[in-house]
Amino acid sequence: MLLMAAAACATLAGAQLGGATIVRATPVADAAGWMPTVDQRAYAPLPVSRPLCRVEAMIDGRIGFELWLPTAWNGRLLGAGVGGDAGIYNYVDMSRRVAEGFATVTTDTGHKATQARWMADSRARVDYEHRAVHLTAQAAKAIVARFYGRPAKRSYFTGCSGGGRQALKEMQAYPGDYDGVIAGAPGPYMPLVSVRMMWSALLQKRDPEGALGDADWALYERHATAACDRADGVVDGIVENPLACRFKPADLACKPGQTTDCLNAPKLAMLERIVAPMPDEQGRPMDRGLLPGVRTRPGPPSPLLRAMWADAVYDDPQWNEDGFRRTADLAAINRVMPGLRADSTRIAPFLARGGKAIIYQGWADPSVIARPTLDYYADLARANGGVERLAAAVRLFMVPGMYHCSGGPGVDSFGASGQPSYPGDPTRDMLWALVRWVEKGHAPDRIVGARNRDGQPALTRALCAAPNSAVFRGGDRKSATSYACRADPLLLQALNSW
Repeated sequence: MLLMAAAACATLAGAQLGGATIVRATPVADAAGWMPTVDQRAYAPLPVSRPLCRVEAMIDGRIGFELWLPTAWNGRLLGAGVGGDAGIYNYVDMSRRVAEGFATVTTDTGHKATQARWMADSRARVDYEHRAVHLTAQAAKAIVARFYGRPAKRSYFTGCSGGGRQALKEMQAYPGDYDGVIAGAPGPYMPLVSVRMMWSALLQKRDPEGALGDADWALYERHATAACDRADGVVDGIVENPLACRFKPADLACKPGQTTDCLNAPKLAMLERIVAPMPDEQGRPMDRGLLPGVRTRPGPPSPLLRAMWADAVYDDPQWNEDGFRRTADLAAINRVMPGLRADSTRIAPFLARGGKAIIYQGWADPSVIARPTLDYYADLARANGGVERLAAAVRLFMVPGMYHCSGGPGVDSFGASGQPSYPGDPTRDMLWALVRWVEKGHAPDRIVGARNRDGQPALTRALCAAPNSAVFRGGDRKSATSYACRADPLLLQALNSW
C-alpha cells in the first residue's frame, strides 16, 4: 500500500489540477520525526511519524500552498489559516492533524513574509483578503480527488487571528468551500480595530510621560482581576465574564506619598483615555472601548499596521504615521482593502447547505479585542432569526482569561488552531467537536479547555457556548468538573441588545 501511495504521489508532480500547478510532490515514508526543512518560527512544523504525500503548488504563479495527503486518510480535508500578514504556511496545525488522518492544506495567501511592501500590490491585497484561501480550497479538493480516487466527504477550516478572519470570509463569501469552520479571535471589523491600535500607540508616542509600559498594564489587569474575580463564585485569578466587572482605572490613582502599586496622574489619564470608547475628530465614539481589566500592547505600532496605510493606502514607504487621521484613514483602508472586513451577516447560503461554524474569542485578548467579536455574533443573530435560531448553526465560545489565541491566566488549549490536539475527542477538541456537529448533528454546548504546563494540564475549565457561562458549583476550582454551564444574563443581554 505504501509503495502504491508513493507511486501515486510521484505522478502528481507537474500536474495542473483545480487551477493549480503542482511544483513538487514528495512521498514521505513512515519515519519518526520527519519535518519539512523550513526557516520559520511562527507556525513551525512538529515531527510527523505518518507516511504522506507532500504537495507543493502554485496558483497564478504567486499564490503558494502546501497540501499533505496522509496514506491513512480519514476522508476529510482541513484548511489551516495563518494570522498576521501571512506569507508563511501553518505547518503546526498540518503536523498535528495529518497524523489524525486529515488531508491538510495551507496557503501563504499570495506573498512571502520576506517580500517587502507587498501591500502596495493590489492583486496581493485581494489575494490576502480572501481570494487565495478560496482558490486554495478549490485546488486542494481537486488534488485530493485525484490522489485518493474519490472526493473528500467533508471539509473543514480552522484558524485564529488572521486565520479566524479567513474562516469568517469563507463562511460569508464562499459557502461551498467548507462544511464547517472554526474562527478564533477573528476581528470581524479588523480595519476599525487597527485604527484603535494605531491611535493608542500614537497617543503614547506623543505623550511619553503618560506612555504605559508592560508593568503598568499588568498592574491594571491585576487589580481589575482582584476586584472582579469573585463574580463567578470562585476566586481563582480568572474573570469569567468581564461584562460583570465594574472596576474603574481611577482606583489606581496614587495617593499622596504613594509611589508604588499605583499610577501617577499622566499614566492614569492615558489609561482612562485608551480604555474609553475611541473618539473621532469631532468627539463622537467610533467603538465601545475596552472591557475592564483588558490590557493592550505597549510600544509603537506593529509593522502590519504601518503597512496598511504606508503601502496599501498611500503607497509611500516614507509615510509619516504622525499624520494619521482616524476617520479619514479608516475610510481609506475600507476603500482600498474592502475585503479585509469580515463582518457580513449575509450567511444564508452557508446555513442553507448545512454549514456549521464555531467562533471563539479570548475575553482578555489585548490585540484583537473581545467586544467586536461579541457584537458581531449579536449582529449575526439579528440578521438570522435570533440567538436561539443562529445557535443551530453558529456557536460562540468566549474564553475567560485567554489572551490572543493563547496565553493568559485562563485555559488556552482546546484543540483550536495552533493548540495541542486531543485526537477524536469532541469534549476537549474544538475541531473534533465541529466534526461531530457537522457529521452527526450533535451541537457543542461545552468544551473542556486546559492550561498546560510541561505537557500536563495545570488547570481545566468548562468553556460554554454563549449565552451560557461557567458557574462554580463546588469542589476543585482547577477542575472543569467543578463548573456547570448556566445562562448568563449579561451575555444574553449583550447578544439581544439589538
